[in-house]
Amino acid sequence: MDFVKEFSTFLFENKIIRFGDFTLASGKKSSYYVDLRLVPSYPHQFRMMIKYLQNQIIKDIGLEKFDSFVSVPTGGLVIASALAIETVKPLIYVRNKPKEYGTSKSVEGKIWEEMKVVMIDDVATTGGSVVNGIKSLKESKVKVEDAYVIVNRMEGADQALNDQGVTMHSILNIIQITQSLQEQNLIDDNILDKVKKQIEGK
Repeated sequence: MDFVKEFSTFLFENKIIRFGDFTLASGKKSSYYVDLRLVPSYPHQFRMMIKYLQNQIIKDIGLEKFDSFVSVPTGGLVIASALAIETVKPLIYVRNKPKEYGTSKSVEGKIWEEMKVVMIDDVATTGGSVVNGIKSLKESKVKVEDAYVIVNRMEGADQALNDQGVTMHSILNIIQITQSLQEQNLIDDNILDKVKKQIEGK
């Protein structure tokens, strides 16, 4: 099975990826929008994505090499939860800001010094939310060396994570998706060019 082709087509046909003029949460303009929060509404494709991610992690680092999965709400947390259930691994998550009541924790779940975690998120653009999560974990003396995302938008996240000593892995990047759609004549060359220019920062 060609996962890239099948999954890219699924994203396009169900309007999970759309092309046009969009403004992202960061305020940046974008020629496309990808909303992976829709994927769990399609259980077969969601499970296929989780299994593919699981196999990738096993191949790259092995499940026995880390103690827990970690994510940042909300997009990545659904993926990390499914992955934790599938692999029978613990799950923790990092709040965007510490809660202002109770224990005022920023990391939820069982943690200890020097524990090793693998970060999971859905889409990476600049890597901002993941970097904030990594910083909170480091403050708690939790070690993060690897992060996995489903879609890399290729707009600086790799470098931002690298600066934190974390290697970013992705199942798909936006060029793979748009090239696959263009090869199937689902989008035209013009859209592919726009996406390439966006990555190059033009």
